[in-house]
Amino acid sequence: MLEKLMVVGGRPLRGTVQISGAKNSAIALIPAAVLAETSVTLDNLPHLSDVAIYTEILTDLGATIDWNEDRMTIDPSQMKPLAMPNGKVKKLRASYYLMGALLGRFGEATIGLPGGCNFEPRPIDLHIKGFEALGAVVSNENGALHIRAKELRGAKIYLDMASVGATINIMLAASRAKGLTTIENAAKEPEIIDVATLLNSMGAKIKGAGTDTIRIEGVSELHGCRHSIIPDRIQAGTYMIAAAATRGDVTVDNVIPKHLEALTAKLQEMGVHVYEMDESIRIVGQPIYESVDVKALIYPGFATDLQSPMSSLLCQAKGVSVLTDHVYSNRFKHIPELVRMGAKIRVEGRSAIIEGSQLSSAKVRATDLRAGAALVIAGLSVMTGGITEVSGVEFIDRGYENLVFNLSSLGAEVWRENEE
Repeated sequence: MLEKLMVVGGRPLRGTVQISGAKNSAIALIPAAVLAETSVTLDNLPHLSDVAIYTEILTDLGATIDWNEDRMTIDPSQMKPLAMPNGKVKKLRASYYLMGALLGRFGEATIGLPGGCNFEPRPIDLHIKGFEALGAVVSNENGALHIRAKELRGAKIYLDMASVGATINIMLAASRAKGLTTIENAAKEPEIIDVATLLNSMGAKIKGAGTDTIRIEGVSELHGCRHSIIPDRIQAGTYMIAAAATRGDVTVDNVIPKHLEALTAKLQEMGVHVYEMDESIRIVGQPIYESVDVKALIYPGFATDLQSPMSSLLCQAKGVSVLTDHVYSNRFKHIPELVRMGAKIRVEGRSAIIEGSQLSSAKVRATDLRAGAALVIAGLSVMTGGITEVSGVEFIDRGYENLVFNLSSLGAEVWRENEE
């Protein structure tokens, strides 16, 4: 049964919210465990639908998984590289990480082309280019990729664009290739450092993660270890924006403030009061916000995943703001829904031009994960009260653990209902 989220507007969020482990790390760390010969334990694991689907896929491949609260132990010792042309891999955008993991461990992988949020085709040609450089032969048969290598050998690989997925996937395969692999123009996201940290704890030899050049000295075998996942900077940023949008006072706890510097700078530029501590950030909303221009860029720039939530806050700024996404050209599917709520926004190419306006409650639909977050924030910020109905909750469940509980604990009035 599909559900919708009912959001009552006009209540400032107040209190403290705990941030869980990073979704974008978890969905790469779980397949990374496949490369080990013995058990890997992941702590601070978020309870998300994407994580649940991954556990089912690995179980189908022969792994033994013990998932208890925020800890998961993966025993990959009995796994086999079974073909997965369809089924669960279609539900999961990040199922492509199994390509690099299975290729590194077994020298072969057959994976159906991935699913997930569909706001733009995200081509995996960079991943394929990387695998081929390492010596793999890649063919597309009946909508599934067949990747095989008699032997993986280190190579120098230049990425045409700094892709997070390609950087991690090549790193996974290269960690068990023979010789040295160099990835140039590598992505620099914190989640890449998290994956490299896990792999190094498993016995890999990776240097330079977090810079644009990563060097991987391949090893013949990797072993199990225990690893704690970094906090989710996108989840943290979403609550920071929600606090500002509701004129609230919220402390976002268990975060790495450095990961949120681009957002913090834009909030301060708007007039939001931001206080940084060692592992938390306090957001104090203000009565009036100034318009700002925001450019979504690769890390350490403003995160494209926070572009949609930010657009809801910019509706409250006086004057005209321009929000441009240089990462994805078609990530504005939430804009027509915001317009239904009274937003004055027009899209021109990669930019949304946002004029300050008064939002009102409405029935809206989430079309992807971060669009869902944007609509929830918009609903919370409706100063005249009223109930905003957000359908498409299954998208939101892909990236926000305990959203209703967390918002309720901050004083929001939100609940789930079955859709008719």
